[in-house]
Amino acid sequence: MVREQLEALGISHHSVLAALGSVPRELFVDEALRGEAYGDRALPIGANQTISQPWIVARMSELAEPDGTGRVLEIGTGSGYQSAVLSSLFEQVYSIERVLELSRRARSTLRELGIENVHLKVFDGSYGWSEFAPYRAILVTAATPTLAPPWVEQLEEGGRLIVPVRSGADADSQTLLRLIKRDGRILREEHGSCRFVPLLGKYGWIA
Repeated sequence: MVREQLEALGISHHSVLAALGSVPRELFVDEALRGEAYGDRALPIGANQTISQPWIVARMSELAEPDGTGRVLEIGTGSGYQSAVLSSLFEQVYSIERVLELSRRARSTLRELGIENVHLKVFDGSYGWSEFAPYRAILVTAATPTLAPPWVEQLEEGGRLIVPVRSGADADSQTLLRLIKRDGRILREEHGSCRFVPLLGKYGWIA
């Protein structure tokens, strides 16, 4: 997967490649889908949610520019796969999920792997997690119609917010953005089209 899917498609951050190579993706999907765990596509995990394809997990992690230090906030725990990848890229990972059952399953899998620096919360992720702010990076794993103000507020100076945002008339037209907080300004970069499930919550598609 690392060589044929990630490196072949331009992922070059050594620590990100190592993290994707070390996390057993099959543990984060249902047993019936484990034979497809390393295909380059999203897979269903229940509650109308998906585990993202390996490339997008790697790309979002790379855009966060991890160096093994700092705190990262993940909006949308899902299966916990992205959390597990981030656990070796940042000192502490804080992850929010709306669906209780998904959060419980993610916690169980992370414990099985002995990952202790991921902290989970069941809540509306569009509010962020102010208690542990500011964050070196914030990764949003669901598409949003607009940027939630708390995310920007909870970024540290120089921090990166990676988020899929609606770019057309409907929720399926999305662009992956990276926003960098610098000197009181937000610098915006576009990193191509993408496809995520919609973010639900106060600043999402459904309040």
